[in-house]
Formats: sequence, structure tokens, C-alpha cells
Amino acid sequence: MLIINRFSKIIPILVVLFLTACTKDDILVETTNPVGAPVIVAPVAPPTFVTDSTLIMGNPSSATTNPADFTNYLLREGYYSVSYNRERGIPNWVSWHTVHTDLGSVPRQDDFRANPSLPAGWYQVDNLSYSSSGFDRGHMCPSADRTSTIVANSSTFLMTNIIPQSPQNNQITWAGLEDYCRNLVLAGNELYIISGAYGEGGSTTNGGLQASINNGRVVVPAKLWKVIVVLSNGSNDLNRVNTNTRVISVVTPNVETVNSDWRTYRNSVDFIEQETGYELLSNVATGIQNIIESRIDNQ
Repeated sequence: MLIINRFSKIIPILVVLFLTACTKDDILVETTNPVGAPVIVAPVAPPTFVTDSTLIMGNPSSATTNPADFTNYLLREGYYSVSYNRERGIPNWVSWHTVHTDLGSVPRQDDFRANPSLPAGWYQVDNLSYSSSGFDRGHMCPSADRTSTIVANSSTFLMTNIIPQSPQNNQITWAGLEDYCRNLVLAGNELYIISGAYGEGGSTTNGGLQASINNGRVVVPAKLWKVIVVLSNGSNDLNRVNTNTRVISVVTPNVETVNSDWRTYRNSVDFIEQETGYELLSNVATGIQNIIESRIDNQ
């Protein structure tokens, strides 16, 4: 178990999981039964200020902080925002902003755990919930996008930021897209990213499609999607989005037979909206939306 607070370093108390230091979850982590109790750490304190809001491009599903909205519950984690679905046990979508100062040298914390910010009485998906499922604990907002501080990196391991993901998808295809995004940041860009999942049924190392895990409490999505708005470094970001702004949209199947090259799964924002019912990039002027959301990136 790991105990963290915002003023102290990580103090090892009891090893409950065999976790690697690789950039993505190792398959062994997901298929080996963890030992001991669920990981519990102090709540992650969000940053006291941010340069730009994680929802500056819009709230795709009009998620709210009303617990009655249990299929579309808004979590503002500071480092990213989440629409969480209690009935599916996974996020509908996660939205975040990545700039060069987010990319530091802090090591991967690997402290997967339940989110204490969920309303009282809600089922808490925790670090043991994916045990022996064969699925990776796949990040929506990646750990490697938040390496500026321990608290920032640790925040990405809340299970409300995690979905059951095919190992091939998570470690190869999705990892390639995440690496590409960080390379864009290192090249002088800032990114507004929205990532989510929909449908039911994914495949894993155990073979065959599986609709859920954790005794039905966690749905295995059929598709993963991501929308990336690419802007050169600057300010007043929303007003800098124009008809020439590059937008990368990707939809991948959550299966072991997924192509290793994420580029083969590029699609339009319009397609994702049709599939999910969300209104993506809703804060962008309508005329600009109509153009950039209809395009399929080919760079």
C-alpha cells in the first residue's frame, strides 16, 4: 500500500502489487492476482491554478456534479476532467490540456486506486477490480502526460481515469498515439485532448469478446476514441482555433487483433459525435466546428 500527501515523498508501507516501471502496464500486472487489500492514499489535491481550463473546448456531454447524474457525473481533478458513468464503472470521456511544462522527470507512480471523490454509496472500482481479467488498466489521461510532479502523476492512477483495455491496444496502438502526441508538444505545440470509450465487448489475452469484468461492475468497451486539437504554443487558446487548425480524431477497436499503427484508425470528429451522441469542441465557433470536425487528418 502507498500513502501519499502533497507535502511528502512516497513512503512504501506494504507491497500489494507487482508493478513495472515501463511506460505502459505490463500484461503480467493485469493477469496476476494482486496480494493484500486495496491501495488507499490521501486524496489528490488539484493544482491551485491552471493556465487553461481542461474543459476550454467544451463539456461534450454537459456532465454535472449532481450525484443524480450518475451516468454523466463530472469530476474536476485539476489535471484533467472526467464524465464518469457509475453504471459502467468507467469514464465516458476524459478531457485535458498538455503543454511542455507538464512533461517532466517524475517516475510513474503506479498507485492505481479508488477515487475518494465519488459520491457516498457509489461502488468504488479499485486496484484489484481488474485482477485476472486479462485486460490492462488503460489510462485515458496518460501517466506520461503528467510527469511534472508526483501529485500530478499520481492523479492519473485514480480508477475513474481507467478503462479495461486490450493489452495490444493499450501497449502498442494507443501507446504509439500517446507518444506521437507528446512529440507534438515537445516540437512546440500544446494539445487539447478528449478521450473516451463506448459500446460493450473487447478481447484480451484470454481470448474471445468479454462484455464486463469485476462481477459485471465494470463494462469492457468495444471502441476507444480520442480527439486532439493541435495549437502552436500561445495564449487565448479558444480564440486561436480556426479552420486551418489541425484536429486528429481516432477510433480503435478494443481487441487484440487491433492494427499496431494508430494512423489506420483516423476518422472525423463528426463520426465520433454520431457514434456517441456527444457535442465535441462545443465552445468553438459553429462555422469553424463545421469545417474542422468534418475533416479526417492525413498528416
